[in-house]
Amino acid sequence: MRTTIRTTIGLLAGVILSATAGAQTISLKGSDTLGAKLVPQWAESFKSKHSGVKFEIAAEGSSTAFPALANGTAHIGMSSRKAKPDEITAARAKGIKLNEVEACHDMIVVITNKANPIKALTKDQVAKIFTGQVKDWSEVGGTPGPISIYTRNTSSGTYKDWQTLAMGGRNYPASSQKMAGNEQIAQEVAKNKNGIGYVGLAYSKASGVNDVTIEGVQPVAANATKYAYSRVCYLYVPENADALTKEFIEFAKGKEGQSIATRVGFVPAH
Repeated sequence: MRTTIRTTIGLLAGVILSATAGAQTISLKGSDTLGAKLVPQWAESFKSKHSGVKFEIAAEGSSTAFPALANGTAHIGMSSRKAKPDEITAARAKGIKLNEVEACHDMIVVITNKANPIKALTKDQVAKIFTGQVKDWSEVGGTPGPISIYTRNTSSGTYKDWQTLAMGGRNYPASSQKMAGNEQIAQEVAKNKNGIGYVGLAYSKASGVNDVTIEGVQPVAANATKYAYSRVCYLYVPENADALTKEFIEFAKGKEGQSIATRVGFVPAH
């Protein structure tokens, strides 16, 4: 009985995706880091070669990708982190096997307000700031003032990546302010002279902010292998995806797709 139910759910998911594909629409859900800038650029280029194709892009955080893939409401999941075992298992329970694709490489960049004299920090200082151990800029050689921390929200893959890469898995302080996306963090830091946050490389040149050098290494694409907070971003796609979806994945992985990734501010996957 259970096998029959799972098979039926898997078939229903397939029907949902097939119906969408029949209408020449590709639906992507997940990461804001990928979905706010890079994927729309990929979509525009892909559409220029495929008349009638439409895209639906919902960039609400990496954690939203996997339920959407499992229930058949997305063709492709965007994630700035690897899928968790339970996310893979949940999809398989509904008859969907997910393939992982390296979309591009990224760097999580620490940003401060343009008026802040702090242009460089150590990894230890970053960890202490984002865990709330250091509360005033004077403690790291800056102008006295209470540090205001801006982070992504809990559905974000970047929120969790930052905990792992920069904070030793420790918690954010209760005083930290959670933002929906990279652009929102940059906007808030630009408005607050005591602000600090983190954003993907493509968002680090926003108006009114400084990108901070870490351990003497500048956050620029050429330093991707040396920079402390580098990571891989992924696309997840069902193994039985329709031909159009698979073609888009190949486009994103290919020479033109990776050239667009570079232009937008990411680091090519290969």
